[in-house]
Amino acid sequence: MTASALPVPRLHIVTGKGGTGKTSVAAALALALAGPGRRVLLAEVEGRQGIAPLFGTASLGYEERHLAAGAGGGEVFGQSVGADEALLDYLTMFYRLGSAGRALQKFGAIDFATTIAPGLRDILLTGKLKEAVSRTESGRMAYDAVVLDAPPTGRVVKFLNVTVESGRLAKTGPIGKHSRSVARLLHSSQMAVHLVTTPAAMPVQETVDAHRELMAADLPVGRIILNKVTGAKPAEITPDELEAGLASAGLVPDAALVAGLMSEYESARAEIRAVDAYRDRLEQLGRRVEELPLIPEGVDLSGLYQLARELTPRLGGQDAH
Repeated sequence: MTASALPVPRLHIVTGKGGTGKTSVAAALALALAGPGRRVLLAEVEGRQGIAPLFGTASLGYEERHLAAGAGGGEVFGQSVGADEALLDYLTMFYRLGSAGRALQKFGAIDFATTIAPGLRDILLTGKLKEAVSRTESGRMAYDAVVLDAPPTGRVVKFLNVTVESGRLAKTGPIGKHSRSVARLLHSSQMAVHLVTTPAAMPVQETVDAHRELMAADLPVGRIILNKVTGAKPAEITPDELEAGLASAGLVPDAALVAGLMSEYESARAEIRAVDAYRDRLEQLGRRVEELPLIPEGVDLSGLYQLARELTPRLGGQDAH
C-alpha cells in the first residue's frame, strides 16, 4: 500500500526532547492541516503555555478559541487542557454532577484525587482529546484534525498508554468503559505519534529510544521530523579554486584570507556530514523523515506559516505502523 493510500490520522501527537522545537512543529502542523473548509484544534497539556507566544496571543485556557487562519484557508483553534477542568467535564458527562462537581473543585477534592492517583490526570487529559476528536456539531465533525503538543519523548509512552492500564484495572463502570474507548483510539490508525528531533547526538538517540518504546507499546508512529536543519551542502572547492574566485572578484587572495575561508568551508562540510549521518540513522527506523529548516531569527507567526508551507505537500498519508 502506498503512503497516499493509507488512512490519514485525525489525532496527531507531536513529541520530542526539550529544545527540539516540538511546540513550533505542532503549531506548524496544525496550520498545514487546516486546508480549505477544515477546522483544526491545536491543544497543549500540563499548563505549558507554549502555543500562545507563537501566535502572539493571550494565554490559552480550557475554552477552545480561534487562533489563526490555516495555511490552506481553514481555521486553527487553540486550547490548554487542564486535568481539573477535564475532570469536571467527566463528572458532568458520566455522573451528571453539574454544580456539585464545581463545588468539589472549590474544596480541593479534584486536586486531591489527581494527586493520590497520578495516572488519573493523564486519563483525563487523553480522554479530553478523544472527546475533541469524536465530537460532532451540526451534523459534522467539530474538528477535522486535532494536534497535541504532547509531553516530551521521555514521558510520552506512559502518558498515552495509561488508559490501557486503567482499563485493565477497572473492568466495569464508567471509568473502565471510558478508558477502553480512549485506548482504542490511541492504538488505532486514527492516531499518529510524530517524533521531532534536531541533528544532534542526544535528541537523535532519544528519538530512537522513543520509537522503540512506542512500537513495544503498540502505539502508531507517524513521521520523524528532523527540525532546525541548517544550510545546503556546499560545492566541492579547492584552495586554488578559492584563490581564483577571490582574484576574479577583485580581492587579494593572500594566504591568511584563503586559510580562514577554507577553515570555514571545512567546518560547514563537517556539519553537513554530521546531519547526513543523523538522517541516515533515523531512516534506519523505517519511517519517513521530514526536514524543516532552522529559522535563525526565531519562530513567530510568520515562521510558523513558513514551516507549515514546508509540511503541506507532505501530508498525503502516514507510514504504516
